Amino acid sequence: MDEKQWDFSVNEYEEIYQASNYIKKTQWDMVIGLQQVDNLTPSKYLKQIKEKNILGELTIKEVEQSLREYYNVKEQQKDINPNELECDFVSMRIVELLDQDSFELSVDYLKYIHKYLFQDIYEFAGEFRKIDFSKHEKILDNDSAAYGDSKTLNESLEYDIRLEKEKNYKDMSIVEIIKNIVDFSSSIWQVHPFRDGNTRTTAVFIEKYLISLGYHVDNSLFKDKSIYFRNALVGSNYFNNYLDIREDKSYLIKFYENLLLGKNNNLHSEDLIVKELF
Repeated sequence: MDEKQWDFSVNEYEEIYQASNYIKKTQWDMVIGLQQVDNLTPSKYLKQIKEKNILGELTIKEVEQSLREYYNVKEQQKDINPNELECDFVSMRIVELLDQDSFELSVDYLKYIHKYLFQDIYEFAGEFRKIDFSKHEKILDNDSAAYGDSKTLNESLEYDIRLEKEKNYKDMSIVEIIKNIVDFSSSIWQVHPFRDGNTRTTAVFIEKYLISLGYHVDNSLFKDKSIYFRNALVGSNYFNNYLDIREDKSYLIKFYENLLLGKNNNLHSEDLIVKELF
């Protein structure tokens, strides 16, 4: 075969084009997908106006104003679906927050994120819980991960963040980087400092942190895999000494490999089922 047949240098380069609204679309995909961790779905109205925001026809502030007007009418009609209201407003708030360049690796900023996201929903937005709790998990046959002690929430988070600040990601291989981000995400989530909204707050906090470090984050992964993300966090924090079960972070590593490296690991929540419990 003539070698010239394999000479493609004469071919023109093709530009890879991304629409100007690509980032905005992936943001909305992420935030709505992330609501699935609490079984929340958006209203039909949000689906309509988010498209206008993606196309640049509405600013995020105009989206907020439209939502307020929509739910004012709903309130007068006594026809509010509280799950849709939470999904709509929290989704909008996450998009707002992702558009902000600011980030601070601190307990106060974690509190700020929670307060910002849930300001329209919870009276306790931004406040740490004062009680201990557990949560039945399907992958654990209704057992619960061990969450942080309500008396030491601030101290636990300060400790995790102090350790994180001592790291130098510039001197790490990508394997080490992902391992450390997984450890940090898992630790922050395990504390579970708020009465509700911990997974969504952790996801936004970590994404803002990664962006501040200069990493590209594939937002679209949360569109369909937010439940897997939460289950991987559960698995990374579950242990059972009686059955000799240890914390397993391998599934969370797979998620972050896809998120940061564009890998194509298969992410299925059924793989996270702790079979020893069933």
